[in-house]
Amino acid sequence: MAVISSGSHVTLHYRLAVLDEHGEREVVSTLGGHPATLQVGTGQLAPDLEQHLIGLAEGACASFDLAAGEAFGQRSPDLIQSLTRTTFHENADPGAAFSVGDVLEINVPGGARLAGVLKAQDDDRVVIDFNHPLAGRPVRFLVQVIGVL
Repeated sequence: MAVISSGSHVTLHYRLAVLDEHGEREVVSTLGGHPATLQVGTGQLAPDLEQHLIGLAEGACASFDLAAGEAFGQRSPDLIQSLTRTTFHENADPGAAFSVGDVLEINVPGGARLAGVLKAQDDDRVVIDFNHPLAGRPVRFLVQVIGVL
């Protein structure tokens, strides 16, 4: 039976939920739908989630609780950026209208794009939170391994 290692191609069902004082709230799930296929070690999943896959055998079912910040890092106040309206318009999608709470992408030096959540805006400034939405949150990661190559 094949076992997952770094570099393995894996087909699996997974479920990710945030844990809080009310229990858990599902964020994403492939259960009951189409399974996901990924290559372990390429960053398709957060590195700490990938590490929990290592050593699981084809057919395995497992559930892991990860402490706050373990899966997606701690929240960083440095990743909350205030941009001038001009800089924002020069680097956001041209002509797009955004509202507080929207996820958007901004051009960054080097030609890459970075996703963030619009937190506030006025006539002069736009505030964007570039932290991962699950940063600093405890999560439950459930997997059902279907196949390993």
